[in-house]
Amino acid sequence: MSELGKEYWTERYKTNATGWDLGIVSTPLKEYFDQVKNKDIRILIPGAGNAYEAEYLHQQGFKNVFLLDISVEPISAFKKRVPDFPDAHCICEDFFLHHGKYDLIVEQTFFCALHPSLRERYVLKMQDLLAPEGKLMGLLFKIPLNADGPPFGGNETEYRNLFEGKLAIQKMETAHNSIKPREGNELFFVVKKERI
Repeated sequence: MSELGKEYWTERYKTNATGWDLGIVSTPLKEYFDQVKNKDIRILIPGAGNAYEAEYLHQQGFKNVFLLDISVEPISAFKKRVPDFPDAHCICEDFFLHHGKYDLIVEQTFFCALHPSLRERYVLKMQDLLAPEGKLMGLLFKIPLNADGPPFGGNETEYRNLFEGKLAIQKMETAHNSIKPREGNELFFVVKKERI
């Protein structure tokens, strides 16, 4: 798994080997953001990469957006692109070492970039980072699980089994508004940390 660490991702950004990068905020996420009324909620985007979601949220007036990436390369590029985004909200750190509480965590190609052996740890970490009533939402790839990723795939049954009993599944369905190249291959999901 070390091959998917900081050096691996830094090299991918330096060589522009970023085939997952859409260059824009993806439609399913944008439409979800557009219906969120409270601009003060704390939002985390882990494995943010070039962080088009953070840029869009910032433009829409959300004040507490935090982006997190293990590599400084995309964070530096983001700061150049969005110079008025708060520096303190750009975090270069391993997701599993991060601490904080968030009302919304955005999943966009981060889960599929992690080795499948880390998936249960991912769910437990999300559970830890979410505030009570907080939500994790975003997209998961609905493609066969492969050994030669990233991206690593999976299916709805597997994802449901991962989250069940840890975070309440509010929605998990094939995204109806994916971009053309990803049509039929993305699951849009929302899971919630229920108050104990």
